[in-house]
Amino acid sequence: MKYAIGPVLWYWPTDTLEHFYQQAAASNAEIIYLGEAVCSKRRATSFHQWMEMGRMLAQHGKQVVLSTLALLQSPSEVKELRRYVENGEFLLEANDMGTVNMAAERQLPFVAGPTLNVYNAQTLQLLLKEGMTRWCIPVEMSRDWLIQLLQQCDAAGVRDKFEVEVLGYGHLPLALSARCFTARSENRAKDDCQTCCIHYPTGRRVLSQEGQQVFVLNGIQTMSGYCYNLGNDLAGMHNWIDIVRLSPQDESTLAEVDRFRANEAGEAPLMMARGSDSNGYWRRLAGMALEGGR
Repeated sequence: MKYAIGPVLWYWPTDTLEHFYQQAAASNAEIIYLGEAVCSKRRATSFHQWMEMGRMLAQHGKQVVLSTLALLQSPSEVKELRRYVENGEFLLEANDMGTVNMAAERQLPFVAGPTLNVYNAQTLQLLLKEGMTRWCIPVEMSRDWLIQLLQQCDAAGVRDKFEVEVLGYGHLPLALSARCFTARSENRAKDDCQTCCIHYPTGRRVLSQEGQQVFVLNGIQTMSGYCYNLGNDLAGMHNWIDIVRLSPQDESTLAEVDRFRANEAGEAPLMMARGSDSNGYWRRLAGMALEGGR
């Protein structure tokens, strides 16, 4: 089983990102995703700076994947996307079907990101024809659903043609909107947001009337309130999952790679807490549920 560090979904300053990826270069993760995958207005880090960080990581033996936007809204965003698709050095993660089409036109391989919302074997076969080499499953997909789907792929003779990745740690990206929730929380219009999300390096908490943290606001993205954690579910993944992705919350996420790896056989269980951790989707329960926690 391999481990991947997903793209930083929060808006961090460039120097923070550079420091994080310097630490990631020394981590035990084999794969590093990087790039802006949420909002095109987050321009503090340029394409050339992402590429330089990617080259540094590649020199340390990491497989680098450039992640792309999950919501394209303007011609200027499509123009910028072409630079990532045509980068000429690194594998691409497509988080929008327009990106899939752009990669397919150039006969470039790509990772199918979780926001493509792939739920059946027929769609996977179509993506394979377009050039998919890896599929990161939708965040709400259960283990049972995944097994059934992969059995269908096996019957169709395509199971060995792509890797399967699961987002196993971090606040889950649940939805995207043309509106910016973080800007609205500061009574700002989206066109005058002043990229205020950079002031919230781990998002803005949304509490229910009972005080339960139900969501986290991250610009135009709504994320799960609890941290998804499949660290104690790894033993049941070996026949189905090739790569476990950890979504960066802060620098401590890099240490989670070692904890996950140590518990692949269930010999070093991770401590989890109700009210802050969850594994419900994987176990076909309510998303905020934690089965087997304390």
